Amino acid sequence: MAELPQSLEEAIAQSREATLAAIANGYTRLQIELNFPEIALQAQSIAQQFIPVFEDRLSHLKVFFPDAGAAALARRDWGEVPFKIQDIGMGRTPIQNKIEPEDEVFLLVNLSSVEVGEVEKLCNAVGSRPVVLLIPHLEDAATVGIGYAGRQLRERLLNTLESCYYVKPVEGAALFRYYPSPWQVWLQNSENYNLIAELPKKPAGDELDQILFKATQPNSLNAGDAPRPKKPGLFTNMQRFLRALSR
Repeated sequence: MAELPQSLEEAIAQSREATLAAIANGYTRLQIELNFPEIALQAQSIAQQFIPVFEDRLSHLKVFFPDAGAAALARRDWGEVPFKIQDIGMGRTPIQNKIEPEDEVFLLVNLSSVEVGEVEKLCNAVGSRPVVLLIPHLEDAATVGIGYAGRQLRERLLNTLESCYYVKPVEGAALFRYYPSPWQVWLQNSENYNLIAELPKKPAGDELDQILFKATQPNSLNAGDAPRPKKPGLFTNMQRFLRALSR
């Protein structure tokens, strides 16, 4: 059974395994979502640790950053690499012209809702070739929209993305997905996290609230039904994790 990660490094390692499993099962539009405060500040470092997942086709990998500045910084810091680094920014060069026939897989790093239109164009242009979005932030109602246009975009793109790895702390609990395992809800108990629910789909806001409400009510579980305590996860040491991010 999937276990909560105890460090950022373990989360990245788990996300690599989840990505390989999902691609092997035919998924081509994937998301790796690490939902922590200030995680975007570590996007370049996280990407560098994630890239070995493509070790068998590095020369056919293309990595996209949000803008020319972020792409240039990665080129400088990473030095000589066997893959190509580009920006997805909405400049003079159409995104379609940044895609070459020899490109086999695409890694999109730390893209926001501002770039969601370019992401859609890229996905349409590359066909069945895998596209992996690493720590994306695509759903901002102010940018994507909440009316007809927003619904259309979700149907065309956002709802087609498979969250093969997802981890997020939520008010004394954690929402977790590690493909091919189902979505999981973990509840904090002292310094441990207990697995309290598994679901085939990501629980929506109200559904997640109901799961947590039921699990935290007095006598909501019989003694024989009490979840077995699990080892502490990454969230147990959240303050230490945030300090590490700020270094």
